[in-house]
Amino acid sequence: MATQKNSPLRQHHFLLRRLHSLSGIVPIGVFLILHLTTNATILWGVLNSRAGSDMLARRVGTFQEEVSFINGLPALLLIELTLWISLGFHSILGVYYAFSGRPNVREYPYPDNWRYTLQRVSGYVGILFIFYHVATLRWGWSFLVPGGTQWSHNFAASTLAAAMQGSEQGYTVAGIAVSLFYFVGVSLLVYHFANGLWTAAITWGLTISEQAQKRWGFVCAGLGAGMMLLAWASIIGFATLDYDAAAEIEGAMHSETNIPAAAQSHADNTNP
Repeated sequence: MATQKNSPLRQHHFLLRRLHSLSGIVPIGVFLILHLTTNATILWGVLNSRAGSDMLARRVGTFQEEVSFINGLPALLLIELTLWISLGFHSILGVYYAFSGRPNVREYPYPDNWRYTLQRVSGYVGILFIFYHVATLRWGWSFLVPGGTQWSHNFAASTLAAAMQGSEQGYTVAGIAVSLFYFVGVSLLVYHFANGLWTAAITWGLTISEQAQKRWGFVCAGLGAGMMLLAWASIIGFATLDYDAAAEIEGAMHSETNIPAAAQSHADNTNP
C-alpha cells in the first residue's frame, strides 16, 4: 500500500537497521556484560581476599561493595535514562522487524533459519524478563515477588536471594519458578546479544565473505559462552544463598560504614 511504502520506517530503512543493531551493542550490550560481571561476584567474589577469610563473607561483601558503588554514581540517573531510551528504541524496532519478517524454518530447517527464529523468540521473552526484573527490583513491585520481599540495595544479596527463593525462610514452589524464569530469561538475553553481534557485523558490511563470517562467529560464540557462565553463576549464587547469613554480613558491613542500623534498614526495605 502507498502509505506503507512511504512510511518513515521504509524511507529510512537503511539508517534505522544500522542504528537498531548499534543500540543493541552500545549501550545495551555493554551494560549487559558489566551487569552480569557484577552479579557474578556473588560466586567469584570468593577470590577477593580483601573481604576477609570467610568464603561467604567474601562473596556477599564483594557483591555489596559493587552494588553500593553503582548506586553512588553521580550520573546514575543519566545512565538509566540512556539505557531506557536505547531499550525502547531497540525493542520497538525489533518487534516491528520480527513481525514484518517471514521465517521459513519449517520449509528450510537450516541452522541460520533456526538462529533467526530463536533471535525473535529470545527478543520477545527478553522484553518480558527485563520488565519483570526492573519492576520488582528497581520499581519495588513486591506484589510480583513470591513472599513479597522487596529488594534493597543496602541488603542486595540477601533480599535478591529471598526474591528468587520465594521467601526469607527458604524455598517455595513459586520461588523456584522465579529462579527458573531468571535462568531462561538471562540465557535468552545472552543468546540474543551474541547472535545479534554476529548479524550486526553483516548489517554494517564488516564481514562480507563466508570465511569472515565464520571467524567472527567463533568470536561471538566465545563471548556468548563467557557471558552465559557469568549469567548462570549469578543465578546459582543467589538461588543457593543463605538468607540469614547474608543479611548478617550485610548488616555488619553497614554498621562499619555508619549506615543506619541494619535491622531498621532491613525492616524498612522488605515486606512493606
